[in-house]
Amino acid sequence: MPCRFLLLSASMGAGHDAVAGELALRLRERGHAAEVRDVLGLLPAGTGTALRSGYRATLRHAPRLYGAVYAGFLAPGRGPRPGAGPLAALAERGLLRLVAEERPDVVVATFHLAAQVVGRLRGRGALGVPTAVFLVDFAVHRGWLHPGNDLYLCVTRQAADAVHGALGTPAEPTGPVVPRGFFRERDPQGHWRERLREAGQGRPAVLLSTGAWGVGGDVRATTGQLTAAGCLPVLLCGRDERLRRQAADEPGLLPLGWVGDLPELMAEVRVLVDNAAGQTAVQALAAGVPVVGHRPLPGHGAEGMRAMTAAGLCARAEGPEEPGATVGRLARSSSARAPYVAAGRALFRGDAVRRLEALAGPVERT
Repeated sequence: MPCRFLLLSASMGAGHDAVAGELALRLRERGHAAEVRDVLGLLPAGTGTALRSGYRATLRHAPRLYGAVYAGFLAPGRGPRPGAGPLAALAERGLLRLVAEERPDVVVATFHLAAQVVGRLRGRGALGVPTAVFLVDFAVHRGWLHPGNDLYLCVTRQAADAVHGALGTPAEPTGPVVPRGFFRERDPQGHWRERLREAGQGRPAVLLSTGAWGVGGDVRATTGQLTAAGCLPVLLCGRDERLRRQAADEPGLLPLGWVGDLPELMAEVRVLVDNAAGQTAVQALAAGVPVVGHRPLPGHGAEGMRAMTAAGLCARAEGPEEPGATVGRLARSSSARAPYVAAGRALFRGDAVRRLEALAGPVERT
């Protein structure tokens, strides 16, 4: 029987919305109703905008400060520490109104603040439908965890074990959720193939990700090392036009703005250099592109990269000859690439949608 799903995301970059959107698409394909809403919009007027702007500014201009905030509020560990409870409480009334309007059979959170909001309401009986959390990160931080939620769906077995160990709540490794286009074979007539061939003049193309907001470390140093290693750095600048214009002056570099056909581009590159262990990294794993972690963002970026490395899902580039040495080796050697490609593809074996359907169960409407 068709069910109704309410997915709570957050416009913090693009990754959480991407996961919520893909889950909603797959649920609709199976005949269900699915609505995606931004949990920041449930906060008092102006609060969500201020939170998003502050987070973005901190990542871009004071990443060490963000690392300190992460360590104080979110990083795993024992002992009393401040949490997201007061902020989550501000969104509760708005969520209850939304639930009354949408009448969902399941509420799904794809952002950690949303996980806190629905967990608090569900835990004290104010929310009468099951709640699931799709935990998009490789590393599990405290912000995702609330014992009131009914189910956690995780991208790896390690993450699921961490959730279950912390809460005792059911947690399953259903793998990441990315658009199906990332699994397609490369198109011999694709326009990216010709563009990269012209730009690289025989050099293997290597993607550098800065996320939707263009957040990264010393791009000039990194691209210089990759160029020296005989690669063509392709810089994903997201929606940061200033970064793209500045990068256009760097020799041997191809800077790109927002890319609407990223699956087609990924099919033509050899390696992704990543700093956040987020959705771009997950998409690369789906596309069979090895991931190299370099200069990760403090906080969730560094923790996620460590978790990916421990799971055999990425290589770490550290030292004076990096990332050129590691990237150059993976770009040119099929045998060096093979373990990372196999480990990445192995993640995509679960079915999050069917698990959400099971959580909804048989529904009788009056």
